[in-house]
Amino acid sequence: MTASLAIDALPVATLLVDADRVVTAANPAAATLTGRPLDELVGTPCGDLLAPDTSAEVPVWTSGWHPSAHLTSVRGIPEHDVTLRRPDGTTVAAAVAGRYERSSDGALTGAVLVLRARSRRGRRAPSGIEIISTVSHELRSPLTSVKGYTSLLLNRWDRLGDEQKLMMLGQVNHDADRVTRLVTELLDISRLETGRLTLRRQMVDLAALTTSVVEKVGLEYEDLACAVEIDAAVPLVYADPDKVEQVLTNLVENAAKYASPTEIRIMVAVEEADVVVAVHDRGEGIPEADLPNVFTKFFRRDHGRPTGSGLGLWISRGLVEAHEGRLTAESAVGEGSVFRFTLPTDAFEKLMEPS
Repeated sequence: MTASLAIDALPVATLLVDADRVVTAANPAAATLTGRPLDELVGTPCGDLLAPDTSAEVPVWTSGWHPSAHLTSVRGIPEHDVTLRRPDGTTVAAAVAGRYERSSDGALTGAVLVLRARSRRGRRAPSGIEIISTVSHELRSPLTSVKGYTSLLLNRWDRLGDEQKLMMLGQVNHDADRVTRLVTELLDISRLETGRLTLRRQMVDLAALTTSVVEKVGLEYEDLACAVEIDAAVPLVYADPDKVEQVLTNLVENAAKYASPTEIRIMVAVEEADVVVAVHDRGEGIPEADLPNVFTKFFRRDHGRPTGSGLGLWISRGLVEAHEGRLTAESAVGEGSVFRFTLPTDAFEKLMEPS
């Protein structure tokens, strides 16, 4: 089956391009979106079709591929805004994402690009300044707390009781952890968007990791009641323990914050070739209209509850996908939600396979 026939049935606009960024195949959906016949699309340089948004942080093409494309470990092309130039002189605001194609030795041979039109009322991708502004706002609260308590300890040490000192030092330690996590999120945003996230994999005991996460979240939510059910058949997984802990912590904290800290259940089991970690809550649930957007960067539901930075779930999905897993959400209004992520059980075996 030829490449063009393989993509014809896809409902989304899809382009195949070679190492010189020239279209080698396209599907009918791409012809409709670009306003060009299929035979005209093939052989057209991407630069003649797609103009990167001037605010895009990771343009796929300007005078060439993005520098990260030449790193053999980079596969994904993060979604960013482009403008489609149609033959009739009109333009269409669109978003493009994709995957680099490489030869057996890692050399760049081209890319598969997927395009979608952006609604006029759609959400604009946030700029780097907006990301910094949002996370800076999140940093203000813990840093203010750290500054206040350390000032009290330094200026009134002799007048404070031991219990007061322990309380203040405990809060400082907690807020310092929060700052560390926010800084890590900033770094993860950059690495995920450029495809340069590095995983420090090792064999991870999910039972021990889950217990540790529950204990740490319990320090923030004193009334946390979280049932943990781990199938005895769950094996060790080859993963980055810090990143897996970051994902699970975010899911448990979200359940405690947006649902109820007293009715959380974590289930870890094996399904086919994956270990599945599911976090169940008994909250108000997520409306069907909002559910497709929960993994979108900066998406925050307006329902009068703490909203955070709107980055946690977007980063978590990126971290899970870097492990070749999946992060999904299910919800029923009035009943609660389930956030579920998978990790492959054969990641170590695949690493040991001869190239």
